[in-house]
Amino acid sequence: MEKRPFHQKMRGFTLFEILIAMFIFSVVVTTIFGSYRAVFSSVEPIERGITEFEMATNCLNRMILDLKSAYAVPRYAYSKPGFDDPPDPYRMAGDSDYTGSGSYSRFRFTSLAHVGMGGGIREGVAEIVYYVRETEDAGPVLKRSDTLPPFPEFEPKGGDPVLCENVKSLTFTYYDEEGIEHESWNSEAGEFKYATPRAIRIQLETGNETRSLFFETMVDFPVYREKIE
Repeated sequence: MEKRPFHQKMRGFTLFEILIAMFIFSVVVTTIFGSYRAVFSSVEPIERGITEFEMATNCLNRMILDLKSAYAVPRYAYSKPGFDDPPDPYRMAGDSDYTGSGSYSRFRFTSLAHVGMGGGIREGVAEIVYYVRETEDAGPVLKRSDTLPPFPEFEPKGGDPVLCENVKSLTFTYYDEEGIEHESWNSEAGEFKYATPRAIRIQLETGNETRSLFFETMVDFPVYREKIE
């Protein structure tokens, strides 16, 4: 058998084969770096979403604690208000409040879950008001007013702590003892027979123009006043 020369056995790559290999390599590298870029570019939105989720969760937990410690004058100790009588300081009142970006639910009640600011050690039944206000940096924010007696007429304060930022919607729904829904409430009104709500549903939406996070919870009040005919 005739043997081929050594230089014919060690055949190299042609220019065409090298170009094909370079093309395949470039496609692989581009795909890999594209995947990395997609992963790293999505980190910031993911982190922001986690932060917003934690903020809204902490907000609802704070509200649940407040509402589960709510206080109301019992039926046997309550008297219907007269024409000139001052309102019951322990009343529950829910309505709609208008701010720069729209209408949001607002709720005023009293609770034993007072949080002292500035190192205060006073305790007692506090007036708590949940309300939304517009800000330049954090959009609409949900704030919590917490005041010990005597209860002045409610006024939003810049120092009220923020429970949640970037609030897109906030809705409170109130339930009477028959389970009927109400969009508003006033325990000082004959319309509600001077009763307090039996439960409250909270619906909270946060986010921006491109995304939304939705949260919902229901809280039964620990005490409530039955209807007075």
